[in-house]
Amino acid sequence: MDQGSHLRPGEDEELSILIGHTLLGLQDSFVRVMSRARQRVMEGFMVFSIVVLLLWIAAFLYSGFYYSYMPKAAFSSPVHYYYRADCESPASFLCSYPVANVSLMRNQKHVLTFGQAYRMSLQLEMPDSPTNRELGMFMIKTTCFSQDGQQVASSARSARQLLSASSSRFSMLRYRSDLLMYLRTLVFLPAFLTGVAEQEQVLEVELFSEYTDDPYAPSVTAVIEILSNKVQIYSSQLYIHAHFTGIRHLLFNFPLLSALVGVSSNFIFLSLLFVLSYLRLLFRVDLGVEQLRTDGLLSNRDRNLNINQHEDAAAGAAELMGPLQMTPTNLSQERTHL
Repeated sequence: MDQGSHLRPGEDEELSILIGHTLLGLQDSFVRVMSRARQRVMEGFMVFSIVVLLLWIAAFLYSGFYYSYMPKAAFSSPVHYYYRADCESPASFLCSYPVANVSLMRNQKHVLTFGQAYRMSLQLEMPDSPTNRELGMFMIKTTCFSQDGQQVASSARSARQLLSASSSRFSMLRYRSDLLMYLRTLVFLPAFLTGVAEQEQVLEVELFSEYTDDPYAPSVTAVIEILSNKVQIYSSQLYIHAHFTGIRHLLFNFPLLSALVGVSSNFIFLSLLFVLSYLRLLFRVDLGVEQLRTDGLLSNRDRNLNINQHEDAAAGAAELMGPLQMTPTNLSQERTHL
């Protein structure tokens, strides 16, 4: 009984030690796993941050390229005509043709991009009046001027001749018989009375089919003159549309595909540069460590060689001066001997 009672405390102590070692091992394993997981999380976060940063830079580069390379696709401006009314003869109210000056500048910047072809057209909203129906064909002259007043381009187009080549409906006011006009008026009478619709026709005249601005004398003003003093106009609008070709055509007509290709190309290029820079930095660090190791080995080797050389020199000097060296003990021994 005494032996059993004496053995139990030892067994309990061994068991507690074993449990303690097990717990310590589990704690070490848990700490090791947590440190590895933390390291993986930090590495994943760093990779994610670098990828997001490269994507932002790629998107910024593509957007900068797009807005610097792509000109404005369309431009419109209202056209306000003026004319002289101080006529000497009372028979004619208008003394000159209707003329309008349209600025080709917005926010002190040129609307037209150098080297880009544009299509200029003039839209006329005209009343369906007997005067306009009797007017027939009329001419529209357009002249572009530079900053110093130099004439850059001129275009004199006939509404009938020009638009009949592309579309007959824009050549002149369409002919309608009196019976058709009466029936149309009766059908649309509520709209005419309420002001929802008007008795008008819209005429579109192409001024320039492919107008390219001169970089040495850029256009700042377009002068539009209607060569008829009997024309009646509600309103007028100048439209300028860019005619894109090549890369600009792809960028404008396929914006999503172009953005995907551009951002992806920039991202791949930036990623390649980043990987090469990182590998070069690692190579420099490894080379520096190896150089330090080799320098340390060489310095230790040189130090050992210097020590050995000093020791050999000291030994050689001692051998040469051996018979002449006399220590105090030797002198005392010689004196006692005498």
